[in-house]
Amino acid sequence: MKISFTLNGQAASLDLDPRTTLLDALRENLGLKGSKKGCDHGQCGACTVLVNGRRINACLSLAVTHEGDEITTIEGLAQDEALHPVQQAFLEHDAFQCGYCTPGQICSTVGMLKEAADGWASLVTEDLTADVVLSDEEIRERMSGNLCRCSAYPQILAAIRTAGGVA
Repeated sequence: MKISFTLNGQAASLDLDPRTTLLDALRENLGLKGSKKGCDHGQCGACTVLVNGRRINACLSLAVTHEGDEITTIEGLAQDEALHPVQQAFLEHDAFQCGYCTPGQICSTVGMLKEAADGWASLVTEDLTADVVLSDEEIRERMSGNLCRCSAYPQILAAIRTAGGVA
């Protein structure tokens, strides 16, 4: 099947088997190796990308369902030579060890910060009528779908707090 979408600000077109996941299309057909295939079951978050500004697990999504969508991967977050503020915060706080989960953690953080700014509640949000306060508990809940096998969670939390303006 033919599919066209915007990828990191550029038009992209592919002819794919309809069973191809978005993750495989990105990695194998488009050569973007930033998003990682961790568990391939949607449990680890290493494959997280942004589709129309919302975070998804690319391993669980068929590429052909993204006709006309705007997809942003880790490779598309930086602007020219300037890192995205979340990327910069992850560097400043040394929020990675092996780095395998880092692209998914960063993309998920970008999406999560937008969700919080838009007032989306989480399981631990106490006041559904107030602005979301990014407490440590709130950040941990919102990022619970992104696992780090090296356990760099304290640094990841610090980076998210900085990027979210709560450091």
